[in-house]
Amino acid sequence: MGGGGGGSESGEPEFQIAPMIDVLLVLLIFFMSITTSQVAKIDKEINLPIAGDAKKKEKNLANEAIINVRWSSAKQESLVMFQDRPYPQTEPLVDILSGSKAQNPAFRVVIRGDKALPAIEVQKVMAIIAQAGIDDISFSALNQ
Repeated sequence: MGGGGGGSESGEPEFQIAPMIDVLLVLLIFFMSITTSQVAKIDKEINLPIAGDAKKKEKNLANEAIINVRWSSAKQESLVMFQDRPYPQTEPLVDILSGSKAQNPAFRVVIRGDKALPAIEVQKVMAIIAQAGIDDISFSALNQ
């Protein structure tokens, strides 16, 4: 009569580690590729404001874009960054955002503004987003 399938004479199946390692490596590569694209959108030089009631965002990355807004205290000016590209003139950004909104009606924008950023600069970015026809805007903040 046939044994358990492990090839041992006692009939006990052997634990095969090679297929398990293959599966773990595939999962590792999958999660590394996903997190790399999200981390690339985050500007490490921005100090986010603290909001005690801030909530963790949903994980729906396909429907959102992140706009980073830096504040230079020395120059007293803001720098708008979108997809790792600076936009000193924000008119091209309106066209890019409106194209994304046309392709995806559920498209939303997350503004990551520096805590030293004046409110007028946030209003300018919000006006750009409104010109693109996007009405779903969120702000990024820490809750610590």
